[in-house]
Amino acid sequence: MSELIERDSMQYDVVIVGAGPAGLSAAIKLKQLAERQGREVSVCVVEKGSEVGAHILSGAVIDPRALDELLPHWHQQGAPLTRYVTEDKVLFLTENRAFKLPTAPSFYNKGNYIISLGLLTRWLAEQAEALGVEIYAGFAATEIVYHADGSVKGIATGNMGVGKDGVPTEMFQAGMELHAQQTIFAEGCRGSLSQALIQRFALDRDSQPQTYGIGIKEIWEVPPEQCQAGLVVHSTGWPLDSQTYGGSFIYHLDNNQVAVGFVVGLDYQNPYLSPFEEFQRFKTHPAIRKTFEGGRRIAYGARALNEGGLQSLPHLTAAGAVLVGDAAGFLNVPRIKGIHAAMKSAMLAAEAVWAVLEESGTVVECAKEASTYTALFQQSWLYQELHAARNIRPSFKWGMWAAFAYTGLEQYVLKGRAPWTIAHHGTDYGALKKAAQCQPIVYPKPDGVLTFDRLSSVYLANISHEENQPVHLTLKNPALMLEVNQREYASPETRYCPAGVYEMVEEAGKTRLQINAANCVHCKSCDIKDPTQNIVWVCPEGGSGPNYGAM
Repeated sequence: MSELIERDSMQYDVVIVGAGPAGLSAAIKLKQLAERQGREVSVCVVEKGSEVGAHILSGAVIDPRALDELLPHWHQQGAPLTRYVTEDKVLFLTENRAFKLPTAPSFYNKGNYIISLGLLTRWLAEQAEALGVEIYAGFAATEIVYHADGSVKGIATGNMGVGKDGVPTEMFQAGMELHAQQTIFAEGCRGSLSQALIQRFALDRDSQPQTYGIGIKEIWEVPPEQCQAGLVVHSTGWPLDSQTYGGSFIYHLDNNQVAVGFVVGLDYQNPYLSPFEEFQRFKTHPAIRKTFEGGRRIAYGARALNEGGLQSLPHLTAAGAVLVGDAAGFLNVPRIKGIHAAMKSAMLAAEAVWAVLEESGTVVECAKEASTYTALFQQSWLYQELHAARNIRPSFKWGMWAAFAYTGLEQYVLKGRAPWTIAHHGTDYGALKKAAQCQPIVYPKPDGVLTFDRLSSVYLANISHEENQPVHLTLKNPALMLEVNQREYASPETRYCPAGVYEMVEEAGKTRLQINAANCVHCKSCDIKDPTQNIVWVCPEGGSGPNYGAM
């Protein structure tokens, strides 16, 4: 339909897709560079969430190193970094016991802060707008626009007011084309346009397949005596088996609030495994439940995260386009940190983009490649950090105990200087075994006090999807969901989705897959884990999805 609709266009020097820490850092850095040179640069940021921070979800403990470089006076400028880490604990859990482990160097959090990433992005947006950056929330970038020579010209935002049948309603509003000399893709993990860009230019031709985890998070209000503001707790072991990568985080905030989350590597093998249910079961451990008993859950969310590290980074540039932050895969898995990496990658990209702007005129018929970005990254502390961490996550393909032993060797003996690089396991969807090869997992029923079902959880994500719009979760071949997914894999989509989007329904003696798209929290797990790669996640109408507030 987009080909038949005439769209207006606007011209900028730089268009940025995504108002997360990466996109906003790039915008701020560009404005800073222009100010130093006494020049003007027009920068536009589009954000698909209803407001800046609406779709942002992270643990989140931040290393302020990149923030120190970008905005050295952030303390005086009111940045929402107030709760510094006071103590680290690492636990190994069996079903009934907890053993305190030595804190590995990657888990040291001295000098770091426990934050709300939503509040931080809103603050960054304020700093960007004060510098003259234009930010448009509620507008989803749904299409890449190209010059005649194939270079990236910009993006188009999605049409608004299209009905379920694909026909414009009386509320119809055509999308806009935003043209730029350079387009920065900062969509976050598994961004739709970022994936399209990688595919079109084969940017992953020299990379190992990206691997992912699913992170599920809750915020609790707990009795004052159960909150130790500044305490950071991580755990591994139960309830996951030794072949499944994952673990938990518990971060004690101010105001008697505690953030708790669980991460499961999406390379898990058993199709009966449910990351959501594993998280709920985790909270029942005797060493864990005492933090939450007598409290109440106030927020919920879920998000996929990149775990491939350095080996899985694609080429970072194409003609007219660059990838930054989680859109490229900048995350240090052993540290469980990606905010500082996202910001630093964006700052380096901004420097490379600025160099292109200085060489070009205001309007171009073909876009140049900001090729110095890769060199800047390879010369940075971010490269050194990711290089030192590159072997930890892939070592878990050997199982938990072998990985523990190897991690000790890497962190205490080799100190990240190993002369080899361990390859990843392959694709996450390819790791899934057939149901006949696996043991079904029986999960306990939720008690509604400490453990919950998915529907009550989704309610706390404050999801909003316009009911009369096309379903944004599409199937290449609907028949495969029964012929392959159900028969061979016991319908894993009904378990790996943390929002209850996929449901097998019995009607008149027949089974069909029902897609409850209104429940979707935009985590992208289905796009990653579906064994036949049959599910295609497309961007819904701008402003749709979760509203995480201060998550």
